[in-house]
Amino acid sequence: MRITKKRKQTLVLLAFVFPALLFYAVFMLAPAFGGIGYSLTDWNGLNPTYRWVGFANYTEALTEDPFFIDSVWFTLKFVAFMVVLQNGISILLAVLIESRGRSKVWFRTIFFMPNMISMIIAGFMWLFIFTKVVSYIAEHARIGLLDQSWIGDPDFSFYAILVVSLWGGVGYLMVIYIAAIQSVPRQLKEAAAIDGATAIQTFRNITLPMIYPAITIGIFLTLNSSFKVYETVYALTGGGPGRATQAIALNIVEEAFSFNSRYGYASAKAMILFLIVFAITIVQLRFMKNREVEA
Repeated sequence: MRITKKRKQTLVLLAFVFPALLFYAVFMLAPAFGGIGYSLTDWNGLNPTYRWVGFANYTEALTEDPFFIDSVWFTLKFVAFMVVLQNGISILLAVLIESRGRSKVWFRTIFFMPNMISMIIAGFMWLFIFTKVVSYIAEHARIGLLDQSWIGDPDFSFYAILVVSLWGGVGYLMVIYIAAIQSVPRQLKEAAAIDGATAIQTFRNITLPMIYPAITIGIFLTLNSSFKVYETVYALTGGGPGRATQAIALNIVEEAFSFNSRYGYASAKAMILFLIVFAITIVQLRFMKNREVEA
């Protein structure tokens, strides 16, 4: 049988994609579908025998587990702040850096560097800053605003987690927005300037509508990373004081790997998290796609 040129190209492409696809299926898809099955059981993660409990785990998590409900609300609050602040700051930095001359290369590197550090390591670094450095500055510079219990007080520990997360994530989105801003046709900006538009008017009416596809990606990435926040919370507060800053991921890990581990119950919580993220992501993509402008 003679193989056409198009079919041969398809087979070559499949040959290159197959190893990555196989890896993804074995280590991502299979555990995910396995988790769905385990979420309907009372498996503890070790015992080879377990009982089928149906949706009892889901019912318990949503109606009888106040710690899980609190972790959901904490995570939703964190996600709301991160989506607005991380994307807003990233766009602002991208605009400011693109307005620079030769120095913009250095600024891009400086703001992107935190993204190259593991967040668990960064979390412990910032733990030292909040507990030692900030209090030292507050004492010697007499800045009362800084003299707070940034880790021990639930009201301030949330903002500590937020600051560290923004520090580690802004640089990555900034690079995406810089690339989007660079793709905006210069002729449109020049025409707007000739017509007397200010820099703010040009950005609002030309640049911003044309980088909506990048904003869609930025919001999607922020939602994905914020709902899964774990390392920063674990390193800074461990979910404390008490459980005041316990994110969903931390609650799930605690449920699955504590002394009385309930792996099936933790899997049900993970499925609930997946459904929340999936629903919000679908709404976000539909909302943003309607506002995108073809360049």
